[in-house]
Amino acid sequence: MNHIIIGRSTFSFVCFLALVTLHGIHAVEYVVTNRAATTPGGIRFNNELGSEYTKQRMAAASDFIWGIFQQNTEAERINRPQVILSVDPDSKFLAYVVNNEVHVNDSYINNIRGDIKSDFNGVLYHEMTHIWQNGIGKAPGEVIEGVADFVRLKANYIPAHWVKPGGGDKWNHGYDVTARFFDYCDSLRNGFVAELNKKMKDSYSDRFFVDLLGKTVEQLWSDYKAKYAN
Repeated sequence: MNHIIIGRSTFSFVCFLALVTLHGIHAVEYVVTNRAATTPGGIRFNNELGSEYTKQRMAAASDFIWGIFQQNTEAERINRPQVILSVDPDSKFLAYVVNNEVHVNDSYINNIRGDIKSDFNGVLYHEMTHIWQNGIGKAPGEVIEGVADFVRLKANYIPAHWVKPGGGDKWNHGYDVTARFFDYCDSLRNGFVAELNKKMKDSYSDRFFVDLLGKTVEQLWSDYKAKYAN
């Protein structure tokens, strides 16, 4: 009988190859850059959040978002080998996304009151949703923002200023109003937002609400408002 002897380094390499085969070779690289390192917000970012913590939260947010979108395989997800978060000075926006980059205003970080990590994570989960969601450039901005805030809602990073369930004047107000409405729709069909996201890959139509829930979006909004009327 022939015996095969494998050295420790060879064994480790074999194990590494097995892990690569098991998990795939397209792991996302998360990069954090502080372009405002000398400003009060940039200094606070380094002292109270930091690059390593932020990269961990970016990875956790991605996993959470893929779960919300029911994207269990890499083939179902948008292909982004690298995602970058940049802390920027003098930005006119609190935070925004361009392609695979999340940009966060240093002044926003400096002005956070209360739990900085909870507040920052809420914004991070919202912006990371834009990294991975379908429909950007195809669906109305109010729908896009509503989905992003829906993810923030499900992650339990709700700021105090949000409307309560049933709040708002129209379903497509965007942000928290639309997020609350989408949460209602998701209660009628578990995975509604995941299905809506799939449908928005190539185009958008209000008809998607009829396809998924059997009612027009106007009817659904009326039902939603009636549920919380009292």
